[in-house]
Amino acid sequence: MERQIVKSRILRSMGYDESTKILEIEFQNNLIYQFLDVPPKVYRELLRSDEIGKYFTDKVRNRFRTKQVVS
Repeated sequence: MERQIVKSRILRSMGYDESTKILEIEFQNNLIYQFLDVPPKVYRELLRSDEIGKYFTDKVRNRFRTKQVVS
């Protein structure tokens, strides 16, 4: 999945596949996780947020099923 770099202390990059509703996030510690069944609205709001890390913590983390991507 193609990700774009974001400005955040905890997130490095993120991408979204609307057909599968998978949000993929690379953290500053180089770990990559996929968040499953994420509505497109949540991704759009995350991308537009002035505080991406806070939005992620409040609206995404611990709210969607997650799996780690092993590279």
